[in-house]
Amino acid sequence: MKIIIINGPNLNLLGKREPEIYGSTSFEDFFVQLQSKFPEIELSYFQSNVEGELINKIHEVGFSYDAILLNAGGYTHTSVAISDAIAGVKTPVLEVHISNIYKREEFRHKSIISKECVGMISGLGLKGYELGLLYFLNR
Repeated sequence: MKIIIINGPNLNLLGKREPEIYGSTSFEDFFVQLQSKFPEIELSYFQSNVEGELINKIHEVGFSYDAILLNAGGYTHTSVAISDAIAGVKTPVLEVHISNIYKREEFRHKSIISKECVGMISGLGLKGYELGLLYFLNR
C-alpha cells in the first residue's frame, strides 16, 4: 500500500511554532516514528508552503497512490483550487488537522476541502495521522 502525507503551509515549523497548540515534535521526527510503526505501508511525505506545489503533488500522486492524508493548513479555509484538485483525482484523500479547528477562530470552522475528502480527523494532535493510516489499512 502506497500512502503519502501532504502537509501545507507552516507545518514545516512543527516543534517550534506554537507548541501549546501543535506540540514540540518536528514532523520529520514524527514521520520516522510512523515509518517504523507501519512498515507494511510505502509511506512518503511532502510539505510545501506554496498552494500550487500542493496542487501539483496531489495531481502527481492522485492516480497512482492508494491514499493521501492531507493537512492543507490555512489553505483548508481558503483554497477552492486545492478542493478542485482533490475532486479531480481518483486517490481518496483524508483531511487531517492537528488542532481542533472548531475550537479556534471562527474563520477556521469552515473547510473548503472537506466535501471532496472521505473524512476528517481534527484535534487529536499528531495521533490524527496515525489514525488516518489505520483507517486506510482497515478499509
